[in-house]
Amino acid sequence: MAQLPEDVRSALRFFAFYLANGTLVVDLLENFDYRSNVLAYGSGLEQVFAIFVNVLDVNDAGEVTNYGDAEYRAAQWIRRVCDSTYQVDPPFADWEIELPL
Repeated sequence: MAQLPEDVRSALRFFAFYLANGTLVVDLLENFDYRSNVLAYGSGLEQVFAIFVNVLDVNDAGEVTNYGDAEYRAAQWIRRVCDSTYQVDPPFADWEIELPL
């Protein structure tokens, strides 16, 4: 069985670090301590990672081509959980929020 490409593993590691550290997309989330909302329950954390991975694109060479986009879409979901007045733009497509089995 092959490993995930190094670039994908790196993207996941950085995403997890920024998420847990409270520094994910600072310009969007700087005024929100989202960690208590997202990390306290498994379902919130599960959704954040699902969005990140669903949006993440990898080319044929195994390189991540849109880390920032994937990170931002996950951050938008977090912002919406923390701020009910926040409007996600564009709205999430079904494939972005799908929880694969």
